[in-house]
Amino acid sequence: MANGKGADGAPKMEMKRNIGLLSGIGLIVGTMIGSGIFISPKGVLEGCGSVGLSLIIWTMCGVLATMGALVYAELGTAVPRSGGEHAYLMYTYKGDKSRIGKLPAFLFDWTGLFIIRPTMVAVISLAMGTYIVKPFYPGCDPPTSVIKLVTAVGMLLITFINCYSVRLATIIQNTMTVLKLIAIAVITVGGLYKLAAGNTEYISEGFEGTSQNPSTVIFAFYNGLWAFDGWNSLNFVTEELENPSRNLPVAIMVGIPVTTLCYVLANIGYFSVMSKEEIILSHAVAVTWGDRVLGVMSWCIPMFVALSTFGSVNGSLFSSGRLCYVAGRDSHFPKMLSFIHHERLTPIPAMLFTLTISILLLIPGDISTLIDCFSFASWLVYGVTSLSLIVLRFTEKDLHRPYKVPIIVPVIVFLASCYLVLAPILQNPGMQFLYAIIFIGSGVFIFVPFVYMRIHFRFMDRLTELCQKVLLLLPTTREQATQ
Repeated sequence: MANGKGADGAPKMEMKRNIGLLSGIGLIVGTMIGSGIFISPKGVLEGCGSVGLSLIIWTMCGVLATMGALVYAELGTAVPRSGGEHAYLMYTYKGDKSRIGKLPAFLFDWTGLFIIRPTMVAVISLAMGTYIVKPFYPGCDPPTSVIKLVTAVGMLLITFINCYSVRLATIIQNTMTVLKLIAIAVITVGGLYKLAAGNTEYISEGFEGTSQNPSTVIFAFYNGLWAFDGWNSLNFVTEELENPSRNLPVAIMVGIPVTTLCYVLANIGYFSVMSKEEIILSHAVAVTWGDRVLGVMSWCIPMFVALSTFGSVNGSLFSSGRLCYVAGRDSHFPKMLSFIHHERLTPIPAMLFTLTISILLLIPGDISTLIDCFSFASWLVYGVTSLSLIVLRFTEKDLHRPYKVPIIVPVIVFLASCYLVLAPILQNPGMQFLYAIIFIGSGVFIFVPFVYMRIHFRFMDRLTELCQKVLLLLPTTREQATQ
C-alpha cells in the first residue's frame, strides 16, 4: 500500500522507517560477526607469530573500523539517504545536478554491485553451507558441489525472507545477533574459567615468536579487517532508520566496540586451551575449543556457527539490496531495480539482482581470489569516501551536520586506505589486482553511453512492464531521500 501522498496528491511509494536503534545495532554487529572468529582466526595469528601481537592486531583493526564508521556517521547524518557511499559520492560531486558528477558514484555502484557486496555475500554464504553440510559427512570433507548447492538454497531462503517482510528480516537479524553474542559469551566464560583454573601456559607466551617481517604483519591486518567488514551496513538503509541523525552514530559507537571486544575475548578464550600452533592448524577453531571444554555439549558450537553465518548473510543481503535499489532510483542501473512491492514495500527486483550475482560468484573454485579483489576494492572505496568528507568540509562549510567527527579521523582513514590498497600490490603483486583495476575502469565504458548519453533500449520498457505485472511492483519516489 502507499505510504502517504506526494506533493501532487498522488500516493507515495516508499519504504517505511522500520529499523529502530536496537535493530540498527543488530544489523551492524550481526553482519560483522560472521564465520571468521568461530572458524579460523588463524590468518591473524599466522601473520603475527605471537599471542600478544595477535590480540593487539585485533584491537587495532577494531579501532580502524571504528574510525571509518565514525566518518560514515558524519556523512550519513549530513546526507541522510540510503545507499552508503553511493549517496555520499552523489552529493559531494553534485551527481544530482551534473551528469559527469554521477561518474564517481556510478563507478562505486559498478564495483559494489558486481564485486564488493556479492563477494561478501558469497563468501559468508559458503561458510554457512559448509557448516550445515559438515555433520552429514563425519570423518571426511563434504563434496564441493553439495556445499555450493546447500549454500544456494540458503541464499534463496534468506532472499525470500527479505522480499517478504522488512520487519521479519530485522527480527531474524536481531535474534541471530543475540545468539552470536551468547556463543562468544560461552567461549569467553569457558576460557576465563580455564585461565582461573591455571591453564595459562599458552596465553603466557605473550610476544614470544613475534614476526619480524612487516609483510606478514600486513597480511595479519588484512585478515583482521576482513572479519570487521560490514561496519558500514547501516549506512545503506538510512532512509529506513528511525531518527537517523541520532540512531546512526549511536548504533555505530555501540556496535563496533562491542564487536571488537567480542573478538578479543573470543581469542583469549581460545588461548586458554589451545596453543598458537593448534589454532593455526585447525580448520574450525571454535569446534576444537568446544570439544575440549564443553564435552557432551560441544554440538552447540557448530549450531551457533551455522546460525551466525545465516544472520551475517541476512544482514549482508539486506544492506546490499538497498545499494542496488538506490542505483536504480538514480538511473545508474535499470530503473526497474528501484521498484518495490505495492503492499509489502520491499525492493524485490534489487534483492533478486543481488542474489543472482552472488550465486554466480559461487561457481569459481578459488574463493580466495574473490576475497583479495574484495579487500582491494573495498579499501579503495573507503579511501575515496573518506576523501569526500574532507572535500565537503571545505566546499559545504554550512552543511547541517548533526554529528561531526574531528578532521584528523577521516585523514587517518584515508591514509590507511591508501596504504592497504597499495601495500599488497607492491609486496605481493598478483593478477587479481590487475583484474580488479581493469573491471573498475571498464565501468566508464558503461557510464558514457547509458548514464551520460542516456541511451535507452525500448525492450527494457517491455521487460519492466512484465516484471511489474508478475511481481506486483510500483515505482518509488525520491522524496524520502531528502526527509
